[in-house]
Amino acid sequence: MDDKRDSGAPDTIFALSSGALPAAIGVIRISGPKAVTAAAALVGPLPEARQARFRRIVDPDTGELIDECVAMWFPHGRSETGEDLVELHCHGSRAAVRAVEEALGRGDGIRLAEPGEFTRRAFLNGKTDLARIEGLADLIHAETAPQRRAAMAMMGGALSRKIDIWSERLRTISAKIEAVLNFSDEGDVDEDALRASVTADMAILAADLAADLIRPSAERLKDGIRVVIAGPPNAGKSTLLNALAGRAAAIVSDIAGTTRDVIEVPVAISGVPFLLADTAGLRDEQGDPIEAIGMARANEMLEAADIILWLGAPDQSPDVSGMVIPVNAKSDLADAALPGGTGLSVSAATGKGMSELVDALLVASETLLPRPGDYALSDRQRAVMARAHRALVEGETLTDEVLLGESLRTALSALDEITGRATTESVLDELFSGFCIGK
Repeated sequence: MDDKRDSGAPDTIFALSSGALPAAIGVIRISGPKAVTAAAALVGPLPEARQARFRRIVDPDTGELIDECVAMWFPHGRSETGEDLVELHCHGSRAAVRAVEEALGRGDGIRLAEPGEFTRRAFLNGKTDLARIEGLADLIHAETAPQRRAAMAMMGGALSRKIDIWSERLRTISAKIEAVLNFSDEGDVDEDALRASVTADMAILAADLAADLIRPSAERLKDGIRVVIAGPPNAGKSTLLNALAGRAAAIVSDIAGTTRDVIEVPVAISGVPFLLADTAGLRDEQGDPIEAIGMARANEMLEAADIILWLGAPDQSPDVSGMVIPVNAKSDLADAALPGGTGLSVSAATGKGMSELVDALLVASETLLPRPGDYALSDRQRAVMARAHRALVEGETLTDEVLLGESLRTALSALDEITGRATTESVLDELFSGFCIGK
């Protein structure tokens, strides 16, 4: 329990790491070179490492009894942060926790932690990597089962383990190139066979990366599958949105052109996240300038949609990349059927066909979200992995061994960015700023 460190040691930090107060238990974490000393000043001698014992928390300045707690500590190198780490499990009273924090804050060289600082120290001390941390961030914000499953896969190291395998394969390929550069003139290296092996290995690895790049995105999982409800004016778009959302999110009127702007509503249907969007009615002629702006925004939403519920004539369906599901949203009206009986017959007013529409959305979502147990790449991870893939594909065409070796180093450096072996402070600042104080 020796707290001696060199003069360049970091501050010792503390924070409430459990949930919002009041609560049954409040867990206060203390991490850093003075963690044991700071905690002992409040609770007396700590128990043996990794042992939990009852202690009384006493203000070291006044001698006042603050609370009772269970205290435990974990030595540096064997703790979550890689530093000496103490946990005080006290009562989850606002007054008790505040008094403990005030007493800790009066100590020399100890301060309140910044957002995400505990996790940042764990990363800097080699206890976790950036991909796992991004999975933890996703788990903290998960609201649906698919979000939780994908976050757990990332946090559990599914991507990190794959990156480790790819990195080792890159180092093996690089070693072959070094053999060509350093030993080809000695006559014991078959240069042509070795280069062919390198090219083949790079092609296989590039194919593996390409397969990961077409995985569903984490952003779609976080924000929801974008479902755009579109069609001509007065086709029942707002009524359908309200029925799917389960509330009156959009104004419903028989007057054509009531919806002038895009209305977005996040919903979870059977645990699957969707972002529903009601758009202005589309027609050839335009009314006032406001309606024209609304139609322009509707067309932009169609371009970005994952699924389009099209409430117009099938032959007027938008030609976009998103999946289009024709819907007759006023099937309860005799004159509202779509030509040729195409599309799903739905009536939001009577509920007819709504379950079939929900089923169609859920079936479509299966190809847009990760399978259970799979991870999902964030935009950052996807961009970096694409750079590694591009370096491998370009390297396959090179004949100069020096340039080929540089392509391999570029690919390896990109993979290191995903796990954080090579990254920038700005990336870390952005990531950890989204964490709570006690994480």
